[in-house]
Amino acid sequence: MNAALPKLLSAYRKEPLPSVLVTMGAVDAVIGGLGDRWSLFTFGLVTVSIAIGLRWWLLQQRRPYPTEEIVTPRYLPPSSSHQALPALKVAKKRPPR
Repeated sequence: MNAALPKLLSAYRKEPLPSVLVTMGAVDAVIGGLGDRWSLFTFGLVTVSIAIGLRWWLLQQRRPYPTEEIVTPRYLPPSSSHQALPALKVAKKRPPR
């Protein structure tokens, strides 16, 4: 349950109207199904269907990300223009006399 909670809250933040309609329709469908009130059950199912359709329509309305590559400016040349630094040699220390 704890793992599903962040995803559920994220869905509510991204698209609040379809999320509220799904919740409302699901509650109506459960109450109508358990209480043998078929009109409430049908209303709940229709509400959930409309919410799913609205969410799909909203997803279709979003603009796709650009497919072309974004060129970033380079501040350094691709290869170094300087020669490689020489390897450091460890100087041997003479013990004090």
